[in-house]
Amino acid sequence: MNQNNSISSEIQASILSGNRCYYAYGKLMKSRALNKSSKFKIYKSLVRPVVTYGCEAWTLTSRDEQHLRIFERRILRKIFGPVQNEDGSWRVRMNHELYELIENADAVRFIKSRRIAWLGHVMWMDDTRTPKKMLEWKLISRRIRGRQRKRWIADIEEDMQIIGIKGWRKQCKERAEWTRITEKANIHRGL
Repeated sequence: MNQNNSISSEIQASILSGNRCYYAYGKLMKSRALNKSSKFKIYKSLVRPVVTYGCEAWTLTSRDEQHLRIFERRILRKIFGPVQNEDGSWRVRMNHELYELIENADAVRFIKSRRIAWLGHVMWMDDTRTPKKMLEWKLISRRIRGRQRKRWIADIEEDMQIIGIKGWRKQCKERAEWTRITEKANIHRGL
């Protein structure tokens, strides 16, 4: 987070680190000895964690989500390659074709599911722990002019509404149910 209370610069730095990581494994990713599914597993286990490190605390704007999706689609197009049309010409894969190949589990949905998992973890903490205190804390001061930035918990509650989860405070007390909600968020089309 920077002095303007914005996480966007952190996300851009993470995307740059992800690019460096991908190109560090460039020979491996261009190798014909590996099939596409193996390259995708390498991406998920080596490149995506570099980009999403610390994502549990991020409050994403629509621009941040767009940058993350552009980064991921660019890498997926390199992994899966072009498609040959019926007339023999080649074309770049479309976004919906990429999402079908990865079964709608893109980086933004992964980040949102990790935030939901972290929310459950914080809710299971004792009331004396700092993360729990910060989650329940209410700021008492004068508001500055203009529209306020969205809080972390408000962003997650919005995601819960999209998924269709009501009464999340009661549901998070049961770990198995919360795990199911987290997995549902990872592939939900609306997020």
